[in-house]
Amino acid sequence: MVVIAGGLATRMQPLTTHCPKILLNVAGRPFAEHQIELFQQQGIRQVIYCVSHFGEQIVEALGDGSRWGMTFQYVFDRPFAGTGGALFNALPLLKSAFFVTYGDAYLECSLRSIKQAFDASHKFGLMTRYRGVDYGLGILTPGALLLAQAAPPTSLNTIYQCLDEYGTLAYHDLTTRFREIGSKDGLHDLHKYLLGRVPFAAKANRPAHP
Repeated sequence: MVVIAGGLATRMQPLTTHCPKILLNVAGRPFAEHQIELFQQQGIRQVIYCVSHFGEQIVEALGDGSRWGMTFQYVFDRPFAGTGGALFNALPLLKSAFFVTYGDAYLECSLRSIKQAFDASHKFGLMTRYRGVDYGLGILTPGALLLAQAAPPTSLNTIYQCLDEYGTLAYHDLTTRFREIGSKDGLHDLHKYLLGRVPFAAKANRPAHP
């Protein structure tokens, strides 16, 4: 799993004046811990964090992942490289197909079913959608990044667009709504949801690698 978490989070000011968005308090804990538990429940054991702004705080807070029985790695990006640039910086660590999501996304969906759809597609990448909108979770291969490298895109979305133009992007539609902390309304909504929810239970019986 690759988590893109290097943005400036200007929409969340002043909450993010001294704190990265992924560490904002949600239901009494840093948001990252809630997201990590979703990964853990579905068999994800390795996470690469693409960080930049306040990246040192993220490393200090999450450590090497051993607290969750996982392994975390960190790739520091130059400011303003964008989500696409962050992935290109992580390319040396990416040896096979990988899930990619954002550091502000809380997505209760089956990674196993998404991986199955990707495998069946025989494409270089897959983008998930909810009611026609990007869900915030995808699968890419290192080859997908190399294909887009001729004109390095500054966003994950433009990587998807490049793959679509080459006819090598699959789509997978989901019915479970996404939640996020990319806006103050989203933060408030997720806070209420996590305080009152029944914990998400993964349906997969085995790890959903990549």
